[in-house]
Amino acid sequence: MSGQKPKAATELESIVGSVGLVDPKIVHFDKPFIVSCGRELPSLDIVYETYGELNEQKSNTVLICHALSGDHHAAGYHSAADKKPGWWDNYIGPGKAIDTDQFYVVSLNNIGGCGGSTGPSSINPATGEPWGPDFPTVRVRDWVESQKWLADYLGIKQWAAVVGGSLGGMQAMRWALEYPDRVHHCVVIASALKLSAQNIAFNKTSRTAITSDPNFHDGRYYLKDTVPKQGLAVARMIGHITYLSDDVLGKKFGRELRSGTFDRGVESQLEFQIESYLHHQGEVFSEKFDANTYILMTRALDYFDLAREYGNDPVQAFSRAKCKFLVVSFTSDWRFSPKRSREIVNALIAAQKSVSYAEIDAPQGHDAFLLPVERYNDVFSAFMATVVQHCQPVISQDLTENISGSHRDAS
Repeated sequence: MSGQKPKAATELESIVGSVGLVDPKIVHFDKPFIVSCGRELPSLDIVYETYGELNEQKSNTVLICHALSGDHHAAGYHSAADKKPGWWDNYIGPGKAIDTDQFYVVSLNNIGGCGGSTGPSSINPATGEPWGPDFPTVRVRDWVESQKWLADYLGIKQWAAVVGGSLGGMQAMRWALEYPDRVHHCVVIASALKLSAQNIAFNKTSRTAITSDPNFHDGRYYLKDTVPKQGLAVARMIGHITYLSDDVLGKKFGRELRSGTFDRGVESQLEFQIESYLHHQGEVFSEKFDANTYILMTRALDYFDLAREYGNDPVQAFSRAKCKFLVVSFTSDWRFSPKRSREIVNALIAAQKSVSYAEIDAPQGHDAFLLPVERYNDVFSAFMATVVQHCQPVISQDLTENISGSHRDAS
C-alpha cells in the first residue's frame, strides 16, 4: 500500500494556516481518579489531539482548555470530507496566534465530556451500564488534575502557556493556582472569577428544559434507547441567545420572516428568521451532544469560584501564581462582561503579578472569542509571540521526577 496521501488530504493541509488532517488519541489510566466531591472513578480515559512538533526540551507546549460545548477537536480536520475544521481553527495553526510552527499544542476532551473521555455515557464497571446521572459531580479543579495526568503522561513538566476562553479561562486560572511551577503563561479570554447570579439563572433554566423532557428518564435515557432531544435543543437555544449580542442578532435577522405573511385577511403561520435559526442550532446540537454532560458542565460553571478557599479574596488567591497573564474581554459580551475581566486584572495587579489586558471592541458578543476578529487576533498573536521567546524556562528540580502510575496508550 502506498504511503502517499490522498489528494483531498493534501489539499486540506495546503489551506493557509491549517494543521491539516489530525487523528484523536486516547490514553487509558488504569488507576483510580479521586474526584473533588470525594467519589472515585476506577480508571480514566482521556481523548486528546496534538498539533505541531514537540521540541527536544519539551518546553514549547501549549494546553488548550475548552469551554462548555467544546472538545478535543480544536483545529484541523478529521477527514477530507469534513465541512468545518476544529472549533478554534481561527487561532491554532501555522502562522496563527497559536502558531503550530512554533508550539506543540495539546487539546483534550475534559472528563465528564461526550467526546470520548470518561463521562456519563461511559460504562460504569460496577453496574455494566452507562454512568448516566450517577457520574460524579466534577469541578474545574478536577479537569485541571486530569489535565495534569495527561501532561505527566506526555512528559510535559511545564506548559509554555495554558490558554482558555469562557469556561476554559477558568481552567487556565485554576492551573496557575494549583500548579504555579508548571505554568509559564496564562491566557484568560472572556471569563470570570465566578459566575453572576444571572448566569447561574440561565444555566438553571437550561437544565430544567432538559430534565423536563419526557425522554430524559431521570438521566437514564441510554437504557431507554432514546434522547431528550427537545429539552437539549431548548437548552442550546437559551445558551446561544446569551452568547450573541443584540446588535448581531438585529443585523443578521432583524424581524425578517422565514415563512408566512403579515398581510391582512390572510391566515398564516408566521415564523421569523431568528426562530428558524435557533431551531436549527438546537436541532444540530441535540444530535451531537449528551444531555447529562450538558447538565454536568453547567453545574461545574455554577460552582466555580476561584477565591472561595482563599477567604473570598482573589488577591490572596492570585498570590500563588508565578506566571504572566493575558486577559481579554469583548465590549458586547454581556454573558461574561468586560467588568468580570477587569475584576481578574485588578486582583492580579493588587497581587503584583505581570498582566496584560485588552478590551476588544467587537459586536459579536461572547462568541467573539471563537471568531476571526482582527484586533483580538493582533493582541493574541503579539502575546503568544512573547511566549515563543520563553519556551525554554528553568524547570525546578522537583518537576524533573516522573509521576508514577500504570497507564497505557490505547491510540
